[in-house]
Amino acid sequence: MSNLPFTGERFTPECVREMWYEHYHRYAFARALVAGKSVADIACGEGYGAALLAQSASSVVGIDLSAEAINHAQQRYAAQTNLRFQQGDATRLNLADASVDVISSFETLEHLAAQTELLAGFARVLKADGLLIISSPDKFSYSDQRQYQNEFHVRELYRAELLDLLRTQFPLVRLYGQKLLFQSALWRLDGALESVQTHTAQANGAQLKPGLDYPPLYFVAVCARQPSALPVLPDLDLFGDHDEAVYRHYEHEIRKNMQAGAVLNARDAELAALRIELAETQARLASTQVRLASLTALPAPASRSADPAEAATSQTTGPTNDVVPAVADSARAFPRV
Repeated sequence: MSNLPFTGERFTPECVREMWYEHYHRYAFARALVAGKSVADIACGEGYGAALLAQSASSVVGIDLSAEAINHAQQRYAAQTNLRFQQGDATRLNLADASVDVISSFETLEHLAAQTELLAGFARVLKADGLLIISSPDKFSYSDQRQYQNEFHVRELYRAELLDLLRTQFPLVRLYGQKLLFQSALWRLDGALESVQTHTAQANGAQLKPGLDYPPLYFVAVCARQPSALPVLPDLDLFGDHDEAVYRHYEHEIRKNMQAGAVLNARDAELAALRIELAETQARLASTQVRLASLTALPAPASRSADPAEAATSQTTGPTNDVVPAVADSARAFPRV
């Protein structure tokens, strides 16, 4: 079976590095919250996330507007018997009222103008003690700070706007920030992790601030209508891949740039030597042109024949030419009788 083509926005498992981390992390986070529950993954796309949730949930239905994506997902993930896919509009869900325990919908909001209708539909389909896990980019850091405009996004939200929207249907919201960070990690090797502390260095390490002091690129929100529905949630959730794909790519690029830098340094040295050689050649050329100009300005010498034979001829014919007028004069002096 062929892979679903990458459109520039819809994630597929074949994507790599940063995009892969961001998308898989959201589902890995949600997977721990859906154990034994019925789940609807709205705007499921290729289906990889719904399949991941189905490893923990009792049942999962993936819904997407794209018939191509649904057909692909039905074939690729057919082996998971507690997972099904159906085509549908996220703002007009074809699901019964109060029929699911958890709704997951990642990177959906910003693609829709009908955001209020989307949230109302989620509230209708969820059970009273149901849970919504949803994500959306932070307009401030995703677009404003980077001066970037995603052509696929219809309406992005600032943090306050997102919270106001979510609370129209879900009064209880735990908001997380998400961003791919470069961190040094220390973890205990003799037992489970029970507590977490974080530091963010500033001014090249001269100052340390507790916590993760970064603007999030995305928001992930866990929402509920009843206090009892909101589970115990971690303060920090980390995700990585064993092969460290992003770090390996970073190392590769650093090595490549260092090698390119060495080549550029060698070429710069060669260019500097050629410039010196060119300057010396130009100086010699200028000196030669000055000498040539001074020789050209000298007066021309008297014309002399350089050919000895021509000189000899000149000496022989010279007196003969002088005799001709004398003979003519004598002839006129003695007329004929």
